Amino acid sequence: MAIHFCLGVTLLLSMWATAKCDVPNEAINMECHDRFFVIAVDLAFTGNKPHFEAVDESGVYPITRHRAAQCGYSIGVLPLLGHVELRASYFSCHTENNDDKVFTFNFNLVVANEGKIVSYALSKTCSPSLPWSPREVTCEVNYMEVSVNGEVTCPSETKKENWNAALKSAYTSATSDWQVLLHGSEEQGMPMNLSEAHKRGYSFDLTDSRLVLRAQYGQPESFSTEVNGVPVEAVHATLFSRQGWVVLMVDLVAACSMHEGSYNDSGYMMWDTPEVLHPLMTSQHEAQVKIGVNGELVEEPVAEERGYIVKKQNTIIQISIPYNAEGAIRKSLVSGDLFEFYIFDLYLEQMLFGEDQMDTRLRSHRTLATPLLPRSLFSENRTVPEERVFTVYLGDVPEDVELAAVNLNGQKCKAPFSNESSLTITKVIQPNNNHGYTLKVSMFDPVIRQKFSKADAAMQQTLEINYTLTVLPENEPFYHLASVKAFTDVSPPVFDAVCTESGISFKLDHRPFDYLWEITIDSDLLTSELADQHGYIMSNDSNSLQLEVPLHSQGYQYESFNLKEVIGTFKILIRDPETSEVQSSSIKTCSFTTTELVVCSTDGRMTVVADLALAIPNGGNPARTNLRDKYCGPKETDGSRALFSFSLNSCGSTVKLSKEYVTYENEIFYSKKLRALKNPADPSNDIDRVTMQCTYPLSGLFRLFSVYKFESDKAGFGRIVHSAHSTEGLLSPTMEPTTVFQTPVYTTRRSRRPVSMRPGYQSLVKYIKVSSFRKNLPKKGAKGQLQIKLNPFIAL
Repeated sequence: MAIHFCLGVTLLLSMWATAKCDVPNEAINMECHDRFFVIAVDLAFTGNKPHFEAVDESGVYPITRHRAAQCGYSIGVLPLLGHVELRASYFSCHTENNDDKVFTFNFNLVVANEGKIVSYALSKTCSPSLPWSPREVTCEVNYMEVSVNGEVTCPSETKKENWNAALKSAYTSATSDWQVLLHGSEEQGMPMNLSEAHKRGYSFDLTDSRLVLRAQYGQPESFSTEVNGVPVEAVHATLFSRQGWVVLMVDLVAACSMHEGSYNDSGYMMWDTPEVLHPLMTSQHEAQVKIGVNGELVEEPVAEERGYIVKKQNTIIQISIPYNAEGAIRKSLVSGDLFEFYIFDLYLEQMLFGEDQMDTRLRSHRTLATPLLPRSLFSENRTVPEERVFTVYLGDVPEDVELAAVNLNGQKCKAPFSNESSLTITKVIQPNNNHGYTLKVSMFDPVIRQKFSKADAAMQQTLEINYTLTVLPENEPFYHLASVKAFTDVSPPVFDAVCTESGISFKLDHRPFDYLWEITIDSDLLTSELADQHGYIMSNDSNSLQLEVPLHSQGYQYESFNLKEVIGTFKILIRDPETSEVQSSSIKTCSFTTTELVVCSTDGRMTVVADLALAIPNGGNPARTNLRDKYCGPKETDGSRALFSFSLNSCGSTVKLSKEYVTYENEIFYSKKLRALKNPADPSNDIDRVTMQCTYPLSGLFRLFSVYKFESDKAGFGRIVHSAHSTEGLLSPTMEPTTVFQTPVYTTRRSRRPVSMRPGYQSLVKYIKVSSFRKNLPKKGAKGQLQIKLNPFIAL
C-alpha cells in the first residue's frame, strides 16, 4: 500500500488550456513552518491524480518527480489522512526571496473536474520564526539540502587533500565564474561550472546572505558509509571562484541518516542517527535533540508525556516512539484476520556546536512504519439474567472499521439496524478513537435457543453471534465470533385472576419455558375440548391464555352457603408432566349473588338454593316447603327462595343407574295436599314442580353406599328443573345435563382400593359393589333404566 510517495507529471500541464478558480477554504490548508512551507488539499476535492505547478515571473513549471527533488519540493499523497501534501523548502526554485527573511510561494493546483482540467492558483508569504544558523542541513524524504552563511570562513577541519585539490583547481582555472568540485567516495573529480552541475541533478543558489546546495539521494558523486552500523549518505561540494590572485572557496556538506527504522515487541518504532554524520559536521559539545511529528517539534516535557524516548548509545542517537503515540497514523488491514499498522511522520532536529560559532542545525523528515500487527477485538458478556435480556459488548473496534451485519443463531441482520424488534445495536464511542457496539436481545426472542437443563434445574438460553465487520474505505470484510449463555431460574406459570359478575377470569402471559408444565383442572388436562365440555370460555394465542370460568361450572368449590351470597373458589393446578406432581396452583375466591344453585359434593351431599316463586301459591311461605321426606325442610328462606342441604341417601331421594352414570333426584313440595287437589286440566292454576338432580360418573366412584359412606373422586353435576309436567326423561344418565349448576368440592384424592367396612348400628345395612351391579345393567343403547327408592336403611 502506497502511503507516502512522490508524484510525477508526464505531461506539460502548462500547455493545456485551463480555467483559473479558487479552492474552497474547507478543502485546503496552507501553513508556514520554521524551515518550510506546506500545502494540504483534500483528496475528495482533488481526486486521485492532482498535479502542482510552480509559478514565478519567468513562467509556469510542472513539478515532476525529478524536478521536485532538485528544486526542493516533496509531494506526497496521504490516503489515510485523506489529503495530498506539498512541502517546499524556503530556498526552493521559483520562490521569491526577500533578504532571506520573507518568502513568497506561488503554485497552481491542477485537477480534472468532470472531464475538464481546472487550475487553482495558490499563493502564500512566509517568514521564518527562527534566525538562520551558520549551517542548515535538511534531510527530506527525497533530497538533501545544505545552506551556509555567505560570510563564514572555511572550516578548519577540512581534509587537507580535499582542500588542496580544490585550491589547485581554482588556481588553474582561468575563469572568475563560480565552479564546483564534487568530492565523491572514490577518486577526485574535475571542477565544473554551475550549469553543468545543474544538469547532473545538483542545484546551487546564491541568495542575499547564503549559499545553498541541494541534491536528490543516490547521486553518483554522493557517498554512502556506515557509522556504528547506521547507514549514512553524504554529498560534499566545494564552491569556488578566482578573483585575480584571490580565491573564494566555500565547503558545502549535507549528510543524512538513511536508517529505515525498526519495530520491537515492546510496541515502539525506533530510528537511529549518528551523533556525528560527517567529519565536517562535528560538535564540540553534546548534540541537542528535539523530536516531533508532522513537521512540528515539541518541547522535552511534551515529548516525555507522549512517551517519546531519546537516548545515546555508542555515539548513536536512538529515537523510540510508541506505535500508538499521538500523531501516529493508523490503518486496519484484512489478511485472513484483522491486522493494523502505524505510520509515524518523524521530524527531528539535531543542534551541533562547532568552533568559531560554526553551529549546524540538522533537520530530518522520516516516515516510519510498523509491520502488520494482529488486532484483536473483544466481546464481553454484560447480561443480567434477572433482566431477561442478553447484553453483549463488542469492544476495541478501530475507527476505520464498521459493523455491517450480525448473525444470531444463524439468522442474519444487516445494517442499518432498525432496532424495532427485540434486537437493538448501539454504537459506543470510546475516548481513544476506538468504538464498540452494545447488542441487546430479549431472552424471549424466537431467535434464542432454549433448552431446559435438568442438571442445573434451570432454563439454558444460548446465543451464538457472528459479527460481520468491514474495513473502510476498501470495505474488506472480516468476522468476529462470540457465544453467550444464561441460566434462568424457571418457575411454574402463575395466572392472574379477577372476579367478574358471572364468574372468575384467569389470564396467563406466555413465557418460552411454560411448556415445561401441564395445566390441569383437578386431574384433567386443560384443553379446548375440556373447556367446551365444562362450559369454560378459553382463548389461547402466542401471547397469552385467557380462561373465563362461569359460576356453576365444574371445578368450583363453594363455602359459606346462604341466601345472600355464595363464596366460590376455583383452582388451576400446575403439574410436572412426567410425575403429575402438583408444582403450584392459582387459586381465586370470589363472592357471588345467585338466584339458584346446586352443589353436588364428592362426599355425597346435595346443597340447593332454589327459587320457589312459581312453586308456592300467592302469599305462601317458602319455610313451609319440604323435600319428598316431609321432615326434610329448608335451612334458610326468604320471600321466594329456600336453602336445602342434605345427604344424597336421605330425604326420600331416588337413584337412577345407567352404564356410565348414577343420578340422585329429589323434589321440593309446598303442600302435597294442594298438589293432589289441583285440577290438571286447568293450566292457569298449575303450580311449578321443582326437581333437583345430582349426577356422578360411575368411573369416579369407588364404592356406592346409601348409609355408611359415599366416596367419589369427582363432584357431580347438579340441576334444578322447574316444570309443571312430569320429570321423567328430563335427564338421561348417559348424557350431561343441558343446564348444569355444578360446584366440585376438592378433597384429597384417595387411593383406588377397597374400603374396609365395619358393622353399623343398624343390622339391616347392606352394600353392593358398583362393579358387580353394573354387570346387571342394560347394555349400551338399551332404553331401560333402573330406578330405586332410597331409604335410610337400604344401601346400594
